[in-house]
Amino acid sequence: MTILDIRNLNIELETDNGPVRVLDRFNLQLAEGEIHTLVGESGSGKSLLAKAILGFINPRWKITADRLWWRDYDLLALNNAQRRLVTGRDMAMIFQDPSSHLDPNDKVGPQLCETIPSGELTGIYLKRRADRQTRAERLLHRVGIKDTKDVMESYPHELSEGLAQKVSIAMAIAHNPKLLIADEPTTAMEPSTRAQIYRLLAKLSAGQGMSILMITQDLTAVVPESQRISLIYCGQLMETGPTDDVMQAPLHPYTDAMLSMSLFNQDTPVKTRLPTLSGAIPTLQHMPIGCRLGPRCPYARRACVKQPELRKQQHQQFACHYPLREDSEHE
Repeated sequence: MTILDIRNLNIELETDNGPVRVLDRFNLQLAEGEIHTLVGESGSGKSLLAKAILGFINPRWKITADRLWWRDYDLLALNNAQRRLVTGRDMAMIFQDPSSHLDPNDKVGPQLCETIPSGELTGIYLKRRADRQTRAERLLHRVGIKDTKDVMESYPHELSEGLAQKVSIAMAIAHNPKLLIADEPTTAMEPSTRAQIYRLLAKLSAGQGMSILMITQDLTAVVPESQRISLIYCGQLMETGPTDDVMQAPLHPYTDAMLSMSLFNQDTPVKTRLPTLSGAIPTLQHMPIGCRLGPRCPYARRACVKQPELRKQQHQQFACHYPLREDSEHE
């Protein structure tokens, strides 16, 4: 069952040089209990998409879409109060730098207790306070923290990156959200810590049917439990489909290039020329017309000055005039 349905989403930012479209006809569907990974280079619009879903919208943004639905709600038709009610109840987000989103002047315990919904507490004041403390410790246990009392008595700067991120996850799941958006939650972490965080998120998704939108700029960070993957470049959707299908047989040149670049590892011989796309990511003020990958794409032709429609082949969808492979029925 699809619970998040985004079709032809556009986001325009007002600048001194006029409006700039940073998300261009973007599509994304997320099923209940699914882990969906969104991959794109820095500045491709991933975090803007997350903010549009959650309703963290700047008045200078112009947002239009054929469809932006969460369950039975048309998010664009809701007023601010209704939007806050829906997103506050059903959605949560964890960020790439947990230390910057925790109050450095307060201990972890009071911050975590504050996120527990008051409606779930019973009894008089002292009992409610003890209940809140117990629930906070249970949340920490749930995210794999054993020394709960020590962590709750610590300040954020006293925690390791992995522990701080686990605390952020505990805060995010305090009200049992239906959707968790993880915006590059393991940036700059050690591989072992990164793997631990990913296993934790996969366990939470499987255990309570939580849908997770995992945002990353590194294809090597795609978790094995991810059912679907989407690749975005400069605000345009390049390819989407089941994770295994896309990773094993990409149809879009951008996906193929990202996979080639992710193959670099410690076994690569010294002075080996790394596979890269020519050129650089364009600035917001100088976006190419048509397919925005065109100036860097090795397969680009004259037709690429027109933006390609999203096409379907088997279980994958892609936006390219000249895919790497085509079924006989498309030839």
